[in-house]
Amino acid sequence: MTDFKKIVLFGPQGSGKGTQAERLSGFFGIPQLAPGNIFRKAVAEATDLGKKVELILKQGNLVPDEITNAIMKERLEQEDCLGGFILDGYPRNKTQADELDALTNVSHVLLFKIPDQESVHRLSQRRVCSHCGATYHLEFKKPVQENVCDFCGHNLYQRDDDKPAAISKRLKIFHQETEPLLVRYEQRAILYTIDGLGPIAEVWQRIQDVFKQVHD
Repeated sequence: MTDFKKIVLFGPQGSGKGTQAERLSGFFGIPQLAPGNIFRKAVAEATDLGKKVELILKQGNLVPDEITNAIMKERLEQEDCLGGFILDGYPRNKTQADELDALTNVSHVLLFKIPDQESVHRLSQRRVCSHCGATYHLEFKKPVQENVCDFCGHNLYQRDDDKPAAISKRLKIFHQETEPLLVRYEQRAILYTIDGLGPIAEVWQRIQDVFKQVHD
């Protein structure tokens, strides 16, 4: 069995995937890859791709598979991914999962479980830096100064896709298109379910317990 960590994180919006992906990235020394962050950076920089996806994101919709797959293939083939990676927000459906299978063999799949009502509550409290994209939470991860990024000093804002109507739409897509993917990873015996409720440190401990269990 390879020692490379090729980790995929699944869970409804607001389940803490992004926060724990950052911790996993630092712990294992491998990159965190989140398509949403790539797209939002393109929007902020007003690139050709950014102009294409800006309206899609504002409406709470997902970027088309062909664009997402092409970008992720390019990213996964870069040198810093050779020793492993953490995927947060990819794959989202069967088409994307098939593409990922064609590119590489995933080693671990973590499913973060929280109720839908908790997703809505958490996301309504999320704020993002308008400049560097750092993410905060008004309950779990507050900035030192209200509405100001700790890292670059720019203002924080609430994303359009973190508002109730867009959240509900994204949750419906998750249940219909993403949850069915879990069967393939369960059949490979690489799926691990994480209780996503509770403080960040407690969820992190549950993740560490999974990797200890795998290698014991």
